[in-house]
Amino acid sequence: MRVPAFSGGERLLVSLLFLYVATTTLWPLARLFASALQSGEDGAALGLMLSTLTSRSTLRALTGTLQTAGLSVIVSLVLGVALAFAISLLRLKSRTALTFLILMPLIVPSQTMALAWIELFGANSPILKPLGFAPQPGTTNPLYSIGGIALVMGIEHMPLVFIAVRSALRALPADLVEAARILGVSPRRIGTGIVLPIVMPSVLAGGLIAFTAAIGNFGVPALLGIPGRISVLTTLIYQRLNGFGPAAAGQVATLALTLALMAALAIFLRNIVMTRIAVPLPAGAPFMSQRQAPLVEVLLWCMVLFLSLLPLAALMMTALLPAIGVPIRIDTIGLEQFRAVLENAAVRRAFGNSLMLAGVTAFTSVAVAIPFAYLAVGRSNTLLKVLDVAIEAPWVIPGTVVSLGMILAFLQPLPLVGVSIYGTMAILVVAYLARFLPLVLRPVAAAAQSADPSLDEAGRVVGAGLARRILSIFLPGILPAAMAGVILVLMTALNELTLSALLWSSGNETIGVMVFALQYEGNSTAAAALAVLSTFLVFVLAAAATILARVLPRGALPWMD
Repeated sequence: MRVPAFSGGERLLVSLLFLYVATTTLWPLARLFASALQSGEDGAALGLMLSTLTSRSTLRALTGTLQTAGLSVIVSLVLGVALAFAISLLRLKSRTALTFLILMPLIVPSQTMALAWIELFGANSPILKPLGFAPQPGTTNPLYSIGGIALVMGIEHMPLVFIAVRSALRALPADLVEAARILGVSPRRIGTGIVLPIVMPSVLAGGLIAFTAAIGNFGVPALLGIPGRISVLTTLIYQRLNGFGPAAAGQVATLALTLALMAALAIFLRNIVMTRIAVPLPAGAPFMSQRQAPLVEVLLWCMVLFLSLLPLAALMMTALLPAIGVPIRIDTIGLEQFRAVLENAAVRRAFGNSLMLAGVTAFTSVAVAIPFAYLAVGRSNTLLKVLDVAIEAPWVIPGTVVSLGMILAFLQPLPLVGVSIYGTMAILVVAYLARFLPLVLRPVAAAAQSADPSLDEAGRVVGAGLARRILSIFLPGILPAAMAGVILVLMTALNELTLSALLWSSGNETIGVMVFALQYEGNSTAAAALAVLSTFLVFVLAAAATILARVLPRGALPWMD
């Protein structure tokens, strides 16, 4: 059925959506680009960009970024591919629980995972020290190195590869494998001749996504790299802005633009892989081995417990101690650190700020995503296509780049009102809205594609207005997808650090900022206690999402089959 052209009300709605995206995304990115291209001190065009890119500190940070990101991708690929094959192709009794644990490094905040691994491998490790495996007192934590950063980031981004490869394996038709078996093809030939060509594009795509996430990661390089004097682009931007403030905007804009171009190249290559190399598959029942694999299941449990729960156990044990170095015994453990952080006014304020930011972001994003998806369904509109690409940009490019764009766009007083939102909660709200809108829009847009356009047409015929058609006809069909998007935003935004690290100000602290600040000032036990509390909140949200899984669209929760 042909969808009619935009009515007057729909044109107004498109204009409002354009204004929203222009304010939250297009203007900040345009200001970032303009600042990076400004003239240098000698007046030469692109002089500032060239001098920044050729400086020793930039080259050192760029080398560190490529080294840590490249090595972390290798870790992510090895772990993600192996776990995806085991979970997808073997008949396991505890598949759902294993999948949740495999995805946990992606669910738990980046700075919390980094802090957990620091406590696990430190000289005072509450787990390794009693066993005699901890480093000697006074020695540097082995994770304060390029290899350590790569290891932790590789484990954190492993779920990205796991999800990509698992999706390909779940689409593997059983007919192909069974036909090969009937023809007498050996299992090895089946693996190399059938399964590998189908899965390899997803392996490459997952690796490129992991690379994009690694070059934009701030929490892990900040907590592991700064103490180890290992520079990457995200931490260099943070240190330049902290040291010189907005006066260094031109230099850091060049660094941020470099990150954005690297991310854009990785996403471009991923799209090429998925559109030109991916193997089209016929519809059919997915393949799964009928053999039980109890030994493999035990080994999987050992692996995922080490990757996901052991570091968090070390973090929890550290939070129960009064100070670093105190041996863990019945008479030394207690809840003093939890009590202390909850009595800290800045921490309580950070919890309130983070909950407010996550809530406002989630529900505002739903309010934007629903009309956008309604207008985009079945219509070939150039402006909506441009806006769709623009909406995706703040999620794809590193968060540090988004933060810097916000600073450059909103440092000066706003037109008409004459007030600057820099240094206020408002700039955090705008940044969160830009960053997390795709998490809601993608599931809503996917659900909208399956909507029956004849229902909306019937509403037009009987004279229903635009608002009534959206709320009464369109909304009920995509409401479960919108709920899934809200849950994803709440879980992701609650402990966000990359945006907040550059945009927070006194009185506008967030949970992620406070964890980083406590660890940075040497109060490791308090940082551990706060990280445990924030992780508990994420698990509560995950549990609530699991309970609601029956009403959510299939695939909305990646740990549910």
